[in-house]
Amino acid sequence: MGAAPGCGGPSVGVPTGPEAGEALRTLPVEQLLSAYHQLAVQQARPGNVAPPMYPVLGGAGISRPWRQALADGALDGKALLIGTTRDEATAFFGFDPRIQSLTAPGAVQILAAALGDQAEQIYQAHAAQLPGATPAEIFIAVQTDLIFRGGALAIAEHHAAGGNATYVYQFDRRPAADPHHLGATHCCELPFLFGTFDSYPDSPMLGDAGDADRELGRDFATAVAEFSTSAEVTGWAPYATGQIRHLG
Repeated sequence: MGAAPGCGGPSVGVPTGPEAGEALRTLPVEQLLSAYHQLAVQQARPGNVAPPMYPVLGGAGISRPWRQALADGALDGKALLIGTTRDEATAFFGFDPRIQSLTAPGAVQILAAALGDQAEQIYQAHAAQLPGATPAEIFIAVQTDLIFRGGALAIAEHHAAGGNATYVYQFDRRPAADPHHLGATHCCELPFLFGTFDSYPDSPMLGDAGDADRELGRDFATAVAEFSTSAEVTGWAPYATGQIRHLG
């Protein structure tokens, strides 16, 4: 497992080639997590979620960008279930004092690294939808769309336009007590999907899970299981109709 391309990141000593996967599976998880932590520290920048957590094997961890894969028809003929949580990016920026102290011009300046001249317009469009929000909250909302929701919807729109079965969900459930303003943050749907509420004691992303939450989890898990076995979800409108299934 080499360093990420162009970043000079840490290596765990796995050579590239057909045996790379087998070699990776022999490594202790602590060694992999340590290498990832080093890479994350090296790549960390205010407003940047870095690096994505996937193996980079000699620069070939991902064979092609997802937009190119779509254009090449990589998903054609396959049913698709895709979605995000409502407030994905709070997990990455909600506790960062550099983000929480942002002014509006400062937020736009950071966003410009990814959005260029459109940063101001996109920031203001989100601000208009969030009256009373702080610059940090607006910034985080933009990042949720930029990093997560925008790509998921672009994939869904391309796939549905090609006549493929496509279902899209948005997980909206937030903890009743939410002192950190996480909302429905990144990964908060996992205990619902897997029924592992008891594995998240005192988790700020979950809060106190009641009977209604467990019922929501059963519904969500049932939908995913049905899709996995039949490529359909009973009661969910396909995305071709413009419908997103809101959960919670």
